[in-house]
Amino acid sequence: MTAKRVLPIRQLGELAVGAIGLGCTAMSAWYGDVDESESAKVLRQAHEYGVTLIDTADVYGPHTSEEAIGRAIHGIRDSVVLATKGGLSFADRENYRLERDGSPEHLQQALDASLRRLRVDHIDLYYLHRLDPNVPIEESVGFLGKQVANGKIRAIGLSDVDIAILDRANAVHPISAVECELSLWTREPLSDIVGWCERHGAGFVPYAPLGRGFLAGNVAPRATFATGDFRANNPRFTAEAIEHNMVYVKRVRAIAERHGVAPAVIALAWLLHQAGHIVPIPGMEKMAYLEENVKAARLTLSAAELEDLDTLPPAFGAAR
Repeated sequence: MTAKRVLPIRQLGELAVGAIGLGCTAMSAWYGDVDESESAKVLRQAHEYGVTLIDTADVYGPHTSEEAIGRAIHGIRDSVVLATKGGLSFADRENYRLERDGSPEHLQQALDASLRRLRVDHIDLYYLHRLDPNVPIEESVGFLGKQVANGKIRAIGLSDVDIAILDRANAVHPISAVECELSLWTREPLSDIVGWCERHGAGFVPYAPLGRGFLAGNVAPRATFATGDFRANNPRFTAEAIEHNMVYVKRVRAIAERHGVAPAVIALAWLLHQAGHIVPIPGMEKMAYLEENVKAARLTLSAAELEDLDTLPPAFGAAR
């Protein structure tokens, strides 16, 4: 490994991590079949490159992503920042219908189960995966704060919440990271949540930073998706939406060709340019993806290139 491959450090509250993290949704069956052996090799190589934030959740699989990570991090546990999530369960696995439960009772069970699957005695960053409308956020975060005090988790994160909820949660216990979808074609958090994180010393963690593979140029104009692939039910991936949104791929690809890199590198570099506390977590279940994506942390986009990307029209189809 050469020095230029080592990632710069960014902060998620008090947690120091490489500027690019590893999203492990695709290390479950969320997007189709998984090669666990390849995923484990990617995780270990990512660690060598300074990708220290490993992000998963109990519903990925469900459970299989955590189990695979627990096996893969043997011997490197102390040098990775392990993030997982609780507060969701499947009501309908085939159609990706999830139920929310932010009660202390559910979170206690979920946390203990995640610790067992991950084979660790504590989790560095534990997220409430979604807000439960039937449980006050103060109750959910209050419980997680007690788990910080007893050593089961080091820091608390929230996923897909608004400013009002963040203010209420942060009044109970400091929030170290907020995870929301953010990418070139899903830019809404830049108007509020990213700024809140900066003001409160929290990190912002974009999931789906490559538009679930679309911005990397990995989705054909008339793509069909395998049984079990989450995108088969996503409005952004209908034939009509794909056709309209190809403008994103063309714009990113043109800049990528000038830099001699893959389109994914440009999409990630754009995110890293938005703020110094942003740590995207692309899925990198293949070694080739990892080798390209880490280049984004060292790539500088010009003001003209950033403007070119910033002026892309709103994406067609609702993000989900």
